[in-house]
Amino acid sequence: MSELKCTKKQMMAVVMARQIKDGDVVIVGTGLPLVAASLAKNSTAPNIALLFESGIFDGGPVEVPTSVSDLRICYRASALTPQYRYFGFQANAWKKNDINLGFLGGAQIDPYGNLNSTSIGDYWHPKTRFTGSGGANGIATNCSTVIMMNHQKRRFCDSVDYVTSPGWIDGPDGRAKKGLRNDRGPIAVVTEMCVIRFDENTKRAYLAEYFPGTTPEEVQAETGFEMDLSRAVESENPTDEIMDILLNKVDPQRLMV
Repeated sequence: MSELKCTKKQMMAVVMARQIKDGDVVIVGTGLPLVAASLAKNSTAPNIALLFESGIFDGGPVEVPTSVSDLRICYRASALTPQYRYFGFQANAWKKNDINLGFLGGAQIDPYGNLNSTSIGDYWHPKTRFTGSGGANGIATNCSTVIMMNHQKRRFCDSVDYVTSPGWIDGPDGRAKKGLRNDRGPIAVVTEMCVIRFDENTKRAYLAEYFPGTTPEEVQAETGFEMDLSRAVESENPTDEIMDILLNKVDPQRLMV
């Protein structure tokens, strides 16, 4: 078993950046997705277009912005628009398949990538109430997604208490039965331990990669549902070049990593 050559959060940022292909149009939110998108933009995917809900299109931040309203996002942006233009662009681009990827998170996730960011327990009498969907449902409904989660057994459960953002619903035809696009859905879940993907035929989660310093068995022990471990491989440590870009160009002040 290899050793992890960076922090877990840095590894997450690197792995999330690996999910972005050059030329993608990507909806980016606050936090680690900003780091990952900035890293990709400054390394392996220089031709991606980043969309921010603040109405900034195709920004090229050098350092990682602290939020979607940080003026560093405006650097080399194609357009600075009122926020309502972002929603209009989303609606039009989804119809034309112009948006390739969005990043999401949640409090709970099930084996088919359905996310809960609304409440724990009964909806009308919850143990905990969260902020809800925001723009997450629209992204999950219409885009392929990469999901960022803290890997805890209570978060990875057989059934979420509330479906805020749809994944593959209950299998290969789940989205179609609900009137959703079947060619869009979650493609990966990135945690501080691993990368989880979804089987092409069953759409059920399986362990694709485990981070150096972790074993597949340790990942399963922190997961509240059974996963196929047979396809799991150890993730590659980031190169020195990627770490230099991440730490000295993207986030030199260590604001997020």
